[in-house]
Amino acid sequence: MTTPVPLDRAKLLAARYRAAEARPYLASALYALTVVLSERVSTMAVDRYWRCYVAPAFVDATPVDELAGVWIHEAAHLLRDHHGRADRLPAAEQRDHRRVNIAQDCEINDDLLTDGLRLPPGRMEPRLFGLPGGRLFEEYLRNLPVSLPHPPDCGSGAHGVPAPWDLGEPSGTGTAGLGPVEAEALRRTTAQAVRAHTRTRGTVPAGWRRWAEEVLEPTVDWRKALTGAVREAAAWAGGAVDYTYRRPSRRTPALGGRVVLPSLRRPLPRVAVVVDTSGSMGDDDLAAALAEVSGVLREV
Repeated sequence: MTTPVPLDRAKLLAARYRAAEARPYLASALYALTVVLSERVSTMAVDRYWRCYVAPAFVDATPVDELAGVWIHEAAHLLRDHHGRADRLPAAEQRDHRRVNIAQDCEINDDLLTDGLRLPPGRMEPRLFGLPGGRLFEEYLRNLPVSLPHPPDCGSGAHGVPAPWDLGEPSGTGTAGLGPVEAEALRRTTAQAVRAHTRTRGTVPAGWRRWAEEVLEPTVDWRKALTGAVREAAAWAGGAVDYTYRRPSRRTPALGGRVVLPSLRRPLPRVAVVVDTSGSMGDDDLAAALAEVSGVLREV
């Protein structure tokens, strides 16, 4: 039986310090991560509550400068809200969380390597799959080949699927973690630090600059928002999902009339699509608007 390797906490924290010193705009995010020792992870992984699960053997075998890169890699999964974005993927893509994780690693590692950071061998990069750099993981996901390697699992903080080592939601008696509101505030704080660093102290990789601008000045993809709203309304009306007392349940007499149970009803929402047809709208504008509406209807 293999003797467990004790966690070299001094080495691990020295690597975090080096990462924060080299990339000060990420310091708040790095120090927000709660370290959790785990023999069940192969390297390092995060959950959506900003806990960082660490394998002692990995820390022991990895140089400090590469550990610093892994610290930034794991923090990047959370800063870029990879688990939240993964939750919004189509169900078919969500099921293959290993594939999602590889695409996310390609998005992150491309930026980190361009920034001169060192990462351990076996890292995932876009060039390994013949893909260009500087893309988001959603684009990489669509273009990854069918046959893929088996890299380490970065955890539910990346792909969104609960991992065997996850501790669950933070509680008063459990290991500390960040909730959604705190995490979003930390993202904004880090984005402001990225912007300030760009303006006053030096250059920041393009991927981080783009991320910071999206956090501080978000642009809503109205096509996705509209499609999601229509799809939700259609699903809501797809069955008996609401209760009403207008017609009591058929099981009410069985209770002797002492309790009146509601019956299920099928809601029938009325959906309207409003298109501006004023004089400011030309033929091309009207055609584009109707084409978008047709596209949404095809999606649902």
